[in-house]
Amino acid sequence: MSDYKTIHGISIRDYTTDPDNLIEGQVWFDKTNNVLQFQAEGAGAWSTGGNLNVGGRYGSGLGTQTAGLFFGGLRHGLSGDRAETEAYNGTSWTEVADLNTARSTYGEGGVGISTAGACIAGKSPSDTNEAKVENWNGSGWTETTDINTARRQAACTGSQPASMIFGGFTSTQVNQTEVWNGSSWTEVNDLNTTRDNMAALGTTSAAFSCGGSPGPTAVTAIVESWNGTSWTETTDINIARNGVGGSGSATEGVIFAGRAPSKSGHTERWNGSAWTEQNNLSRSISYVGNGTVSGTSTFVAGGDSDANPSAPAGTEEWNEPVLATKTADTD
Repeated sequence: MSDYKTIHGISIRDYTTDPDNLIEGQVWFDKTNNVLQFQAEGAGAWSTGGNLNVGGRYGSGLGTQTAGLFFGGLRHGLSGDRAETEAYNGTSWTEVADLNTARSTYGEGGVGISTAGACIAGKSPSDTNEAKVENWNGSGWTETTDINTARRQAACTGSQPASMIFGGFTSTQVNQTEVWNGSSWTEVNDLNTTRDNMAALGTTSAAFSCGGSPGPTAVTAIVESWNGTSWTETTDINIARNGVGGSGSATEGVIFAGRAPSKSGHTERWNGSAWTEQNNLSRSISYVGNGTVSGTSTFVAGGDSDANPSAPAGTEEWNEPVLATKTADTD
């Protein structure tokens, strides 16, 4: 796509008021205030949504900010693993059918949409690693084919009929990747960097693994790109962290929250070529449940928060960056 310079040249025009129909990259001189101004993309920001009915940390999510699910995790007061599922309509959460197997993340993964999703792996109430997978049909959960390697703290992405799981923890961090084709799980090429607690973006043909923990106390900024066959290291995120959430595709998405090593609300946006820091979440949290379908319409619910460790019930919704008029620094 042509940019402003290509279409209009590099001549800078004088205006007494802002020009009409501004486009990204446009530059002009404001004669009234004697400043050079330009049109550029601003930073995305989060807004407050409705609270979960049952607060939970280490839960998982799927869908969008107007049609989402939150499920699993640790209950209010940290009193055991949850089976509860709640549905979000963009305003409020409603309790719906429970998971068949209660579990927390430390990483059960959610993929798909609010009418066709999946919950993959995680930690069981007896503190064992889960291989179980459950499918959501819009009204209830049904157990389906287990993954090959039981694990917790893994990353998952894709859809109900075509999903993948990678990394995670068994008795140590692992790098195994498995792909679901709608009928079976197949082990494929491993991540290059063994790690757990990372963010996932994308599909089974084009995915990202972002950040995570390569060891018990370590954090990393490494990002790997999946092309449907193998993983390749690509542009790092700006802030190394684990317990990070993510939503979107391999060409456009956001990551948020995490431990770096302290809990944070840091948010970064991927535009297909670079990661840029955005406005932070209002809370410093990690291990969140979040929307998985679209980076432009994601939500964050629950999470691990030092400020409210017994009842993390808040929800925040992502708002994409918009074009804004900025003043150039001419010093």
